[in-house]
Amino acid sequence: MQFNQQRVLDRLIEMIKIDSPSYHEGPMTDYLQKYFEDRGYEVYRDQAGKAIGGDNSGNLLIHIPGTMPGEAICFNAHQDTVEPGRGIEPVFENGVLRSKGDTILAADDKSGIAMMMEALDVLTETGTPHRDMYYLFTICEENGMHGAKNFDYSKLPAKNICALDGAGKLGGLTKSGAGKDALEITFHGKMAHGGIEPEKGINAIAVAASAISRVKFGRIAPDTTSNIGRIEGGGATNIVTDKVTFTCEVRSHTQEQIQAQVDLIIKACKDAAEEFGATVDIDVDHFCPPHKPDPNSFMTRAMVKALEAEGITPEFRVGNGSGDANIFSGHGYNCSGISTGMYDVHTTEEHLVMEDFGKAFNVIYRLMTENLD
Repeated sequence: MQFNQQRVLDRLIEMIKIDSPSYHEGPMTDYLQKYFEDRGYEVYRDQAGKAIGGDNSGNLLIHIPGTMPGEAICFNAHQDTVEPGRGIEPVFENGVLRSKGDTILAADDKSGIAMMMEALDVLTETGTPHRDMYYLFTICEENGMHGAKNFDYSKLPAKNICALDGAGKLGGLTKSGAGKDALEITFHGKMAHGGIEPEKGINAIAVAASAISRVKFGRIAPDTTSNIGRIEGGGATNIVTDKVTFTCEVRSHTQEQIQAQVDLIIKACKDAAEEFGATVDIDVDHFCPPHKPDPNSFMTRAMVKALEAEGITPEFRVGNGSGDANIFSGHGYNCSGISTGMYDVHTTEEHLVMEDFGKAFNVIYRLMTENLD
């Protein structure tokens, strides 16, 4: 199916120029809501932006009633971008869209949004029958998937979700995506003069160091990692530090594996605190669940068929990243996704190859219009 490349480029450039870093997607939410309402669609907009301490942005859900039989699919893309993502100046040359070079491009994920919008335009222009569809545009994906975490899933009856948020070579499909627990651990010692009477104090730095030395961090197993991200506390060298906080995470592909490593960290911290006579506060955030798509689900089978029909060989991969799909899976949805032709995301070298965008568009169009059950 031929898409209108100039229309896509014009729309992409228009959206890219709308600043929408995480927590500040309001103008983008307004833009999308107006676009769909102007075309006669009812738009559900929630208050997720305010709920997470951001602006007046929100998740948007649009139902596009089907004109052919078949399972419903929800197509998803996120509205927010990473930094540096303000004042972007897109440049199109030799079939590639990129920024001027001092910012990201924001193809992640405005290319996904543009693909969904173009598909709807083509369907409208051609009158091609299509399955029942939903469009879900989330916020704050890049900074913790907070939009997906604050969405009311009773609003979405379709059990299949296709995320248009992939980067790199076309054909990659997630076989297993890691879940993550994040920990914030604070040791409370006792302050004293470090030169005159250090024995009257309990140095929280020493307690934290002892705790960290008792448990392994880094690559724990082939599919399990753990990392310390930040440690802070203390002041002058002549003061016994009474408070230290460190943060860490555990990633793995089953919640049982995550919990096993979290338990080791908690035990090490409690044992060190007891040995030194300190106390410890431990906060565990179940950041996101593992994402394990069912290979026999309609969504996976349909994606494989659509890719193969375009001459693209599906490649199942195991990854340790996370995204909205982790949250959707945790709510019982069958999820798949596709690269939109974007490369070097989250860097100033980010770019979008329009030839690959076109191939991905054809796959999505097949998902919308063909019987792939």
